[in-house]
Amino acid sequence: MREPSDHSDSVAAHARVSYVIARLDRAIRRQIADMVAPHGLTATQYTALSVLRMGKGLSNAQLARRSYVTPQSMIEMLGTLEAKGLIERSPAPDHGRILRTELTPKGRRLLSRCDEALDRIETEMTRELSPEELESFEHMLRSCVHMLHAGLTDA
Repeated sequence: MREPSDHSDSVAAHARVSYVIARLDRAIRRQIADMVAPHGLTATQYTALSVLRMGKGLSNAQLARRSYVTPQSMIEMLGTLEAKGLIERSPAPDHGRILRTELTPKGRRLLSRCDEALDRIETEMTRELSPEELESFEHMLRSCVHMLHAGLTDA
């Protein structure tokens, strides 16, 4: 029969999955920040532009939730992105007080250039995985996100 301390000793000998994911998240964020800086963006701005590509015409509140920033921070960021000509905002047809935000052609071109660099980062990060392992890995990550009710509903 194993003593209760045996389990805690084995956990202490190995990093928790949540810790490894947090380390990966920080490393990716650092890489993204370095990658988008020459394009005049922050990592958070890049995230917002990426979210806009996937969800056209989002409100400020929806965009803030999906970009992991406060609505107040999003309002400031949208002003900056709009001044750079990367997004445009217009009143929602069904609710005049809500502004819908969409990428401009200039925003799409910039996002495309940044995506090329992110593709290189992701390729480097997953280079030891076979195509089948990569597909399985992505499915598992999406499943984890889904199980924590954190989005990506197509898990």
